Amino acid sequence: MEKEFFAHDSAIIDEGCKIGRGTKIWHFSHIMKDSVIGEDCNIGQNVVVSPGVTLGRNVKVQNNVSIYTGVLCEDDVFLGPSMVFTNVINPRSAIIRRSQYLPTIVKKGASIGANATVICGNTIGEYALIGAGAVITRDVKPFALVVGNPARQRGWVSEYGHKLSFNSEGVATCPESGQRYKIENDSVTRIF
Repeated sequence: MEKEFFAHDSAIIDEGCKIGRGTKIWHFSHIMKDSVIGEDCNIGQNVVVSPGVTLGRNVKVQNNVSIYTGVLCEDDVFLGPSMVFTNVINPRSAIIRRSQYLPTIVKKGASIGANATVICGNTIGEYALIGAGAVITRDVKPFALVVGNPARQRGWVSEYGHKLSFNSEGVATCPESGQRYKIENDSVTRIF
């Protein structure tokens, strides 16, 4: 029976992985045991997906990304080149802390820019946009735009990734999609 996904000859896929139909795994990537990769994902060159990681449908992982045990990425997540997750707050070479991995959740549609670092134990909200080089040290709200080290919120974005400008009624329109958003109590929701 023919595989339902593509893996370059140089990719290593351990036994016990589940890989969805239409997924592509490129040069020198390593998909480790018990990881789950959804349909239509694109795993770039030199990517490590550690044991037990789950990637939803249509997740795009750019080159040189490390996704460590404890990470869950929902559907339509974008992981930029050379970004990295952590899974232990206080790592030490001589002390084994595998039982202390903290979960990290990246919600549907969120994007993480190149060279960003996500400290474990945090949740990145739906459609949030993390700027290149940012260091995430706490939870990120849905639709939030965050940049810097440590990352700070600098605005709000639409599902299409455009910065939102709210009028006096607290309503903003995405210039690309025409979708409308409402801000109330320091939270943004899509209203149309």
